[in-house]
Amino acid sequence: MSKILKFIFKLFRIAALIYGILFAVFYFDLDGKFLYYIWEPLMIKRFDNMKRPDATAMPYSMKESVEDTSF
Repeated sequence: MSKILKFIFKLFRIAALIYGILFAVFYFDLDGKFLYYIWEPLMIKRFDNMKRPDATAMPYSMKESVEDTSF
């Protein structure tokens, strides 16, 4: 019986620790701050430097026909 109680208390401690960490993250909005100050600048830096073709320079004859529905 003692081993079962030790296991239950250890499981309870782990659950309490996880709950405390998650409470701190959401109470202080650490996830939003991470996204705003770290993740977004990294994504802006990456995707703003990508080479993209100019969609307005493509002539109409190069586009696929929307009306062609033959399978």
